Formats: sequence, structure tokens, C-alpha cells
Amino acid sequence: MITIATLGPVGSDGYRAARQYSPEAELKLFSRVPDIIDAFLNENVDFAFVPIYNTREGEIKEYFRLQELLHDGYWEDNLVLPIHLSFAALQQESSFKPDIIVGRGSVFKQCVDYISEHYPDATLMTVPDISVAMDDIKSNNRNNYAIVDSEELLVEHGFEILDREIAAHNRTRFAIIGGNLSGETGYDATAVITKPLKDRVGMLVDILGEFTRRGINILDLRSENDIKTQKLQIYLEIEGHIGNDLLQDALKAIEKDVIREEDSVRLLGSFPRVDMRVKKIRSFGFIGRGAMSEWFADRLENEGYQTFLTGRSTVMTPEEMIAQVDVVIICVPISVTVDTIQKYAPLLEDGQALILLAGESEQTLHAATEVTSKGVEVMLVHNLWGPQALTMKDKNATVVRTPRSGSFCSEFEAFLYKHGAAITQDSPTKHDLLMGVGQKLPTTISTALAMTLKQHQIACADIGTHSTLTSLYGILAMARIHNQNPRTYAEIMSTGGDGRKIVRSFAENLLRVIKMAEAQDIPGLCDIIDNSKSHLSPQFLAEHMKRSKAVDSVLSKPNG
Repeated sequence: MITIATLGPVGSDGYRAARQYSPEAELKLFSRVPDIIDAFLNENVDFAFVPIYNTREGEIKEYFRLQELLHDGYWEDNLVLPIHLSFAALQQESSFKPDIIVGRGSVFKQCVDYISEHYPDATLMTVPDISVAMDDIKSNNRNNYAIVDSEELLVEHGFEILDREIAAHNRTRFAIIGGNLSGETGYDATAVITKPLKDRVGMLVDILGEFTRRGINILDLRSENDIKTQKLQIYLEIEGHIGNDLLQDALKAIEKDVIREEDSVRLLGSFPRVDMRVKKIRSFGFIGRGAMSEWFADRLENEGYQTFLTGRSTVMTPEEMIAQVDVVIICVPISVTVDTIQKYAPLLEDGQALILLAGESEQTLHAATEVTSKGVEVMLVHNLWGPQALTMKDKNATVVRTPRSGSFCSEFEAFLYKHGAAITQDSPTKHDLLMGVGQKLPTTISTALAMTLKQHQIACADIGTHSTLTSLYGILAMARIHNQNPRTYAEIMSTGGDGRKIVRSFAENLLRVIKMAEAQDIPGLCDIIDNSKSHLSPQFLAEHMKRSKAVDSVLSKPNG
């Protein structure tokens, strides 16, 4: 039989958490967290249960100071316990107004709103041992006292419940401290703490930078001065298991290059990741099993979601998958997106969501809303990066919501936001027009430019010698497009919607400019430039001129 040290008394939150974790365990109950840690370090128990975070109270500072004691154990797991606080007293009349309210300090923090609203004039008495306090109230018949704690504990001690559930959305996370490092589950987190650090400008920023550049997310960060030395200590909870190579590289770089001291970062443990927020989505299913679908599926699985990839050659068919998932994502070539929607989207039922990873909005969303029932959520996401990207941090993503975009769609959007995507909200028409400017037109120009070079037999080696840095931008775009999958760019150029207006308008304006240039109408061309400049804001021009100069500085370097 295992033994667990936790906060008492019987019926308390700590007691219930330990009992939920192991119903048959022998529990040793303490009134203070330091006593729990001591019991574990002295090998009097197998596990220690320590509260570390509450959704209403926030982080529990006491735990931070105790982490340095965990040299002989590991943070192995977590348990999140719903906390149901009640307000009680000795048997009273309905008009009862207490003079004194008794409770633990952490409990008062969790229900401060309730007490302030209902009993603002009462005196709060914080006690370290709630069991002793309850016995005192009963034995001395303190009728002007009230007490706050879990309903189970209050009823067990014979108090009358006057009000239930006085702190909504209240949950406490308990750390489970044991003797072994947990293995990988695929959805893990790692906790580390630094030794007290010497003061240096930019230390914290540099530490975080090692994780950011590797695409590793920080779940929690706390810093506090060490009590003895008053030097800064930093606690980090990081996504991923300590066995992950990228995470190990980041921690080694922090010790070697940032802190510059050996053994300056100590592992507290790796454990299955805890999500204090409520997730409504359990599973995603992809129609289309290309590289982009796999890219998103990997990252969604790392967030704890179940994913399925289906296509023409998969064992599971799209029809079978749709019946099993909460959210269906269609991610197929642009030219077959509408056909795919019309074939599979009618199979979705109310309560599911359809998310379209697509580059064209108007026709795509129209098809989706036409063939699905009104109880199916619908949203389009256009990710402006490819499967070669390591992360989505600072990458542009356009989200086109519809009147049927609900909580599932919002949860997927929150997933994009968490991973650093730069999200823009568009209407279908605005999206397609801007994609005409940002993708369709540049791709069309680059394709035509390469055709022109071939037509006139212009050698690639001669281009750089006759170009300014500014004119090289178009050459770079042309090279990028012709160095990748031609199908991708053919699909971009062939998209429908209002993006077509942009290319047609450009072609018309280009012919007009060509005629004026051939006629040597310099004043007319100057007028066109000035008129166009009036539409471009000074802020836009200044910002993009700054970017151009930054690119110029790179291109002007040898072998740049």
C-alpha cells in the first residue's frame, strides 16, 4: 500500500485529491505544506501532494519557496480538483449575519468576491488548522461565527450549510511529488528552476529567447528573490518532456551561453501536461493527407487532441472519420476544395464544426454553408506558410468567421494564437481581394517574368550585374516560386473570387503605363505616381521603406 502526505483534515481538498488519486492509499495528513515536504524527504511517505495553483487564487507562492528542497524527488504528475466551497454556521435563523468568518487563508482568497458582497462588515479570522477551529466553534457554542470550506468537511463536522458553491469556476492543481522521473506520454510538460542568479541586464529575455527560437512554448514563468541571498530565481514550466532533444538543447544553451554557470538549471520533473482551461474539442479529422495536414495534425496532437488523417488511399475513409470527430478540417488543393466540400460536408451533423484550410474564401464558404445544416459551425483559415515552417510564430494567418462560427471555431483560433500566429480577421470579399494583392498578382508577375527571360534568352548570371537592390526583389520572388512545387503556384493563380479583379486591374493599368512610357509622357507618369502616392499613407510608406532598407543591407553583403 502506498502512503501519501497531503493537507488535512479528513474531507479537505488535499484529502479528497489524494483519495481521488489512490482510493486505497494510506494518507498522512498535515496542516502545513513544509511538513508535507519534510515527510517526503525523510522517506516517511511515498508521495507528497502539494497545491500549486488555483483558478481563482492564482499561483500559491509558498510552493515556489519549497521547490529548492526537492533534491531527492521529482514532480511526477498532477491532479486538478474542482473546489466546491460552502458557507456554514451552527444552526441559525435565515437572517443570520456573522460577526466573524473563519477559514484558511487560501480559501478566503478564493471566495473574496462572495464575502465582500454578502458580509462586508464581518471580521475574517484566518486559521492554519480548520479542524481545530471547527471544534472550537462547536465546543464553545460560538453562534456569531461562520465558517467557509468544502461542503463535505462542514457537514462532517455538524455545521449547517447556509450557501453552496460560493466561488464558481474554482479548481486547484496539486503537484504529485514522487521518487521517479515520469516517462513520455506525448503530451508532457517539464518544470525547471534556476539557482539564485547573479544580476545581469537582459537575463530573463535571453533565457526566454532560447525557447522561442526553437519553437518551444512556455506554460508558466515565475520569478522571486531567494530568501537567503536575495538573488533572482526563475521557475519555468515548459511544453515537452525532458527527453526531447530541442528542449535539452535549449536548457544546455541557457546554462552555457546565458547564465554561464554549470548546474545552474535544475530539473524538477516532467509530467503529463495539465490544461486548466476547459477544452470542448476532443478530436480533429482531416480530409486530405498532404504535408500541410500532417503539419497541423502533429501540432494538434501535441496539444492533447486526437487526430485522424484521411484521403483516397487511407484505411479509414473520410465518411468513417466524420462520424467519429468533433471538428472536420478540409485541407486539399485549391482546385478541388469546393468539390470536396460538396461531397463530404453534408455528412456533418449539428454539433460538429467544419474548418476549411483554404486560399480562396467566397466560393469556398458559400459551398460549405449551402450543403451543411445550420447547427454545423463553419470557418475558413488561410495559413500563409508551408509545411517547411518550424513554427507558426509570427506567420500570417487569415481567419474568416461566419455567423455559424461558434466555440469549436474559437478554440481552433485560440490554438493558432497560442502558437504565435499573426491573426487577421477578414470578410470573405476582403480576404480574396487582399490575397489577389498578396499572392495571386505576385505569382502571376513572377511567372510572366520567367517566361520573358526565357523568351529573350537572358542569362541568369547577367541579371544581378544589371539590377539595383530594389529591382532584385522581383527576381528573388521569381526564384522562390520556380524553386518549389509548380502545382502550388498554379493553384494560387487559378483561384476564383474577387482576387481576379486585382490581376485584371493590374493588367489594364500596366498596358496604360506602357503606352504612356512609350509615348514619353513623363509629366503624365509623374501625375500617376503622385496620385497613387496620395492613397498610400505616410506611415505605410515609412514602415515599408524601413523594411526595404533592412533587406538592402542583407542583399548588399558579399554572397548575400
